[in-house]
Amino acid sequence: MSKFLGCGLSCLCLLLAAAGPARADVVRFDVTSRAPVGNSGYEKIVGIAHFAVNPRAPGNAVIADVDKAPVNLDGKVEFSSDVYILRPLDAAKSNGVALVDVLNRGRKIVLGGFNRGATNDPVTDADLGDGFLMQRGYTVVWVGWEFDIRRISGRQGEAERGAGMAIQIPSARGVSDVIRASFTPNDDGPQTVGDLAGYRPTDDNARDTTLSVRDGEFGAKTLIARERFTVRGNQVTLTGGFEKGRTYELTYRPTEWPVAGLGLAAYRDLASWVKYAPDAVAKAGKLIGFGSSQSGRFLRSFLYDGFNADEQGRQVLDGVMVHIAGAARLSINVRGAQPTALSMYSTTQFPYATSAERDPLSRRTDGLLDNARARATQPKVMFTNTAVEYWGGGRAAALIHTTPDGKRDLVLPPNVRAYFLTGAQHSSAPFPVPAGGLGQQPANPLEYWWTMRALLVAMTDWVVKGSEPPASQVPKLADGTLVPIARLKFPVLRGVQSPTIIQGPRHEGRDLPFLVPQVDADGNELSGIRTAEQRVPMATYAGWNFRNASIGGTNQLVSLLGMALPFAKTKAEREKAGDPRLSLEERYPAKDAYLAKASAVTDALVAGRYLLAGDVAGVTSRIEAHWQSFH
Repeated sequence: MSKFLGCGLSCLCLLLAAAGPARADVVRFDVTSRAPVGNSGYEKIVGIAHFAVNPRAPGNAVIADVDKAPVNLDGKVEFSSDVYILRPLDAAKSNGVALVDVLNRGRKIVLGGFNRGATNDPVTDADLGDGFLMQRGYTVVWVGWEFDIRRISGRQGEAERGAGMAIQIPSARGVSDVIRASFTPNDDGPQTVGDLAGYRPTDDNARDTTLSVRDGEFGAKTLIARERFTVRGNQVTLTGGFEKGRTYELTYRPTEWPVAGLGLAAYRDLASWVKYAPDAVAKAGKLIGFGSSQSGRFLRSFLYDGFNADEQGRQVLDGVMVHIAGAARLSINVRGAQPTALSMYSTTQFPYATSAERDPLSRRTDGLLDNARARATQPKVMFTNTAVEYWGGGRAAALIHTTPDGKRDLVLPPNVRAYFLTGAQHSSAPFPVPAGGLGQQPANPLEYWWTMRALLVAMTDWVVKGSEPPASQVPKLADGTLVPIARLKFPVLRGVQSPTIIQGPRHEGRDLPFLVPQVDADGNELSGIRTAEQRVPMATYAGWNFRNASIGGTNQLVSLLGMALPFAKTKAEREKAGDPRLSLEERYPAKDAYLAKASAVTDALVAGRYLLAGDVAGVTSRIEAHWQSFH
């Protein structure tokens, strides 16, 4: 009997090839492996999708350098991608929705996020974690889109644990230029510049290869003499060693220029195949796209460039969940794309919001969805961001729901929701927080995936039933919960640098509004979806953390890291430390009082549909673990 679906297993063919219709989407799909996942009632299908797109079609002409790619006899550009699908064996157990997860650096996200305890290449029932997605009957789909991923095996379609999924694309012809990328070393040894992984130098010893150094993201550059550094591929070695915490930039001429924007077409066409092709190996009437961080930025680019319409003009994704991407897009649909790059100062660019707004810097009016390419096929959209996306690296999450000048709150369109995951960092740190790390303070363990599960259920009801999801929850200028950084009221704490020195977002050398969530007397944020961990706190939770002295650059942020500053246990302890925040004993005289306050918050979240009733037990268990850990 199935653990999740209770259906029988049919005979499975281990090697299949399904020929698609003769049109420009999936022209062939080769199944390289197909097997049941334990007794879960699910099967996994691993294979290779082959694509051919017309470079002159309006939906493809937007792809950078596609006109310079080689074509077949039909005048189409060919490429192929790794594909991985989990689907119910019994179609009657499907909810009719495919969750199309955008890979993050070749890795799957939704299994580890939504299915607590899951692995990324499930073989047994236990590998599916608590089976959240399977219990609800989702089909889950992945397709390779990033050209600079290196597979462990070197072969397409391998279902190895930890193997990256990638795309095989052609390169543009007749292009000659330089590629550049910045990096900030944590040690003085040779540095591998990951952002340049997809580009080999034409000549490692070329005299026009350059290396420069500066302080911070926007400091003045100093050129380093060519004889002082060597380059081997995308690794650079500097005589005398690198200075930790300073920012370096490497430039060189690569051997080829991959047409990276074809990754957007691969995601579009594979999703369209699942939705519309009668012979697809997995079928779903409704599609929800999910992307986290890098892959969330992928989805913002996907929507803006009009890829939610397939080559026949049909809408592809019905719903889109853009997670922890801030107001940024991805370096993908450009010549010399660097999709691995973490820097947001170059990718946070207008337009930020979905509606068309006027940008005072460029004097353009544009919108992420409100433009000629995207307007006709708008999906329902949820944006979810943590404190890190408001604070660090120029991600400028506030610009999703304010005007570009940062002076007024926006009224979001009916098909858009925005949610602030209050106090959390980009990806939660383990709990209890381990000692050490790159930051000056302990990392932030606030858990937001309970909230994300509730929002996925709400998104599903929205696209399937038309049921309105929970109201947006974001900080606002109108009520003072969103403020310019100069008006932040963060408490003065010994050993903690003031966040007011953090460099705000910029675009093309010009400052953008730097708006951050306002905090209470403890330094905890006042708005958004405030979980029991954050609203009945044991610590101050923030979306920023400065680099520690061991890695240099102590006035700069650790990328994507937040912090948790525990409260003193007793009044005497906090007074001795000069800590203005109330101690634990002053807040919660007994465990029962603490749990009662946390329970009231949890009940309110369930009532507001920001938490599922079935997840209350898990949240309560974690709250109790907090009490044990801090006491």
